[in-house]
Amino acid sequence: MSNSPSFFTQGEAKGTDGDVPTIGIGMLGYAFMGRAHVNAYKKIAYTFWPPPLVPRLVEIAGRTEAAVDEAARRYGFEQSTTDWRDVVVNPEVGIFDNTGPNDQHVEPTIAAARAGKHLICEKPLGRTADEAYQIWSEVEKTGVKAMTAFNYRFFPAIRLIKSLFDDGTLGEVRHFRARYHQEWLVDPSTPTSWRLEKKIAGSGALGDLGSHVIDLARYLVGEPETVSANLRTFTEERPGGRVDVDDAFDAVVSFSNGALGVLEATRVAPGRKNHMRFEISTTTGTVIFDQERMNEIELHLIETQPGSNAQGFRTVLVSESYHPYWEHWWPHGHMIGWEDSFVHEIGHLLEAIAADGPIGPHGATLEDGYRVAEIVDAIERSAATGTRQTISYKSL
Repeated sequence: MSNSPSFFTQGEAKGTDGDVPTIGIGMLGYAFMGRAHVNAYKKIAYTFWPPPLVPRLVEIAGRTEAAVDEAARRYGFEQSTTDWRDVVVNPEVGIFDNTGPNDQHVEPTIAAARAGKHLICEKPLGRTADEAYQIWSEVEKTGVKAMTAFNYRFFPAIRLIKSLFDDGTLGEVRHFRARYHQEWLVDPSTPTSWRLEKKIAGSGALGDLGSHVIDLARYLVGEPETVSANLRTFTEERPGGRVDVDDAFDAVVSFSNGALGVLEATRVAPGRKNHMRFEISTTTGTVIFDQERMNEIELHLIETQPGSNAQGFRTVLVSESYHPYWEHWWPHGHMIGWEDSFVHEIGHLLEAIAADGPIGPHGATLEDGYRVAEIVDAIERSAATGTRQTISYKSL
């Protein structure tokens, strides 16, 4: 066991080899995000040793019986069901993990909290700000630990950037420029899916991809105050039905601390597979992150290069033993991947449960999920009206 400090942010892992408590996992959904979360549960049991709690895959729910049965067999769940209510009432389940479609976030998540289950719910928390607020307000009454699954907060490089703000190295923010580009809808003959139906998804690239950069803006920079935005659907008819969500958005944001921001996301950028990149300019320097080079940051600090004839950016490889989360992985330079951010995220939730600690500030709370949803709604209002929108939040 490592004696270096834990980058789970609350307390120390409990137990020693052989006596770490287990916690039962119940999951809704078994596709892309379900598989990513299951991968994390399996890795936590041996990578973060001793883990705060050892996950036990108890029950998984999905709409299609044959598919969910196969998922249970493949992932190692003890049982499966086509009714999420079975998972909620299962006394062996301690954590309800909601990776289902966006229209399945409100009722199952609230029901699980009322049944005393701790929670992690995939983003966007709700299809609208009202839905997200309903989840947050109802779950808050129960006292369970609850997290919105914004996994990019748990990249070691992004956590390092956060620490450079927290210790003053990066000074006051002047500009935040972020984009998230994918190409999977470039071809107009690509069939429709639930992600392209407003009644299920809520929004398109805005809620799916844009919510990530909005969350990172809040996490690293501060609260957006006003926004002016555009939304566009480039292909309105696809095989299987009409598309009624956006293919792309862009937005100009002002922050309450005086910083300016430009945000954009698209699912129709040829050549871009999963390209999430941001650049932050401050009073003391600039930092750049590119998700396709997730173990690196580019950093320029003014004070380290005064009068130099060779000023510019340096690449920092975020893989040293003293970098966030690295004590649990490999010798420096042996890279981790996108999927491992979920190990850190779920490990953080387990630590909060085991140590009775908070989810925030590094984990995204349900309030964080709600606030992102308010910004998404403001972007939609701005695009619909052609006017700049002020962002405001409700409290409990």
